[in-house]
Amino acid sequence: MGLWDFVKTELIDIIQWLDDTGDTMVWRFDGHDNEIKNGAQLIVRPGQAAVFVNQGQVADVFPPGRYELRTENLPILSTLMGWKYGFNSPFKAEVFFVATKQFTDQKWGTKAPVMMRDPEFGPVRIRAFGTYVVRVIEPARFIAQIVGTNGIFKTGDVDDQLRSLVTSRFVDAVAESRIPVLDLASRYDEIGVQIRGKMQPDFSEWGIELTQFVIESIALPEEVEKALDKRSSMGVIGDLNRYTQFQAAESIPLAAQNPGGTASAGIGLGMGVAMGQQVASAMSQSLGGAQPQAGGPPPLPQQATYFIALGGKQSGPHGMDELRQHAGAGALTPETLVWKQGMAAWTPASQVDELSPIFGSVPPPLPPH
Repeated sequence: MGLWDFVKTELIDIIQWLDDTGDTMVWRFDGHDNEIKNGAQLIVRPGQAAVFVNQGQVADVFPPGRYELRTENLPILSTLMGWKYGFNSPFKAEVFFVATKQFTDQKWGTKAPVMMRDPEFGPVRIRAFGTYVVRVIEPARFIAQIVGTNGIFKTGDVDDQLRSLVTSRFVDAVAESRIPVLDLASRYDEIGVQIRGKMQPDFSEWGIELTQFVIESIALPEEVEKALDKRSSMGVIGDLNRYTQFQAAESIPLAAQNPGGTASAGIGLGMGVAMGQQVASAMSQSLGGAQPQAGGPPPLPQQATYFIALGGKQSGPHGMDELRQHAGAGALTPETLVWKQGMAAWTPASQVDELSPIFGSVPPPLPPH
């Protein structure tokens, strides 16, 4: 093998990039001393672009396709190298392959809570998380502005810079929207479109397009979320007094079944009495009964009522005032049979101690004239 044949074997004759990583944005072709053979084959696959760089200056850019590298299809590089009539010798140039596909599921989020003024709650702190999708639309600008001389450039190398920009624009957009915190969840899509429009000029300066921006969640501090949960629970319960009375009534059977001994039984009995009073109070309110105010006297005792036998028929029940009227009219006598709840049988009125004052107050018959 001659010297020239050996040299030719050291020259680059096929330039291509087979990417199996999924997160590489730029890859620099690693050739022997960067010497490319005249007529070498350049293969640019779909989702890629090839950028030729000469002495730090971006030259030609090739979209997807297969190319035979000659003066005709390297116009800028030919000008930079001073080839007026074409070249037949090897030439030196760095070749960067740029992935132009969409890089999905890029994470963003606020590193610390962001303070904002809410029209309903006042000053609140929020945190937000989501994803975004980007792709390189200007490979030459992207290499010049972001990549520099890095041989391999991955999405992780640009994440921090993009995340900071995304977070800053998110805070501005939410503050300008003046949307209440409780309504943000229903406006995620609208806010996402607004933020993407605000950020696109910044991404364009780097040759990147922000194709999608997604808000996954906007969260309040834990203590604020707990307060909102309590507020929501109260809204679901409705009337708190009725709910308390219902809970007391539900607890009575559980207290009665408590096998905790004498002390526990006494406590359970006391709780049962208190709960029973609450339930009775609630029932009385629902029936229109009057309730004593806190600190006032107890309700007056109820007067006894009796049934009486008048003309062989049952009449009543009659209160004490009505019984006095019947006694004054002569319809109720000591021999009249009476009965009230708790008595075993009908009994003459004279044998009921509670009715004795009634007959004592009846005047005797007038003396004859």
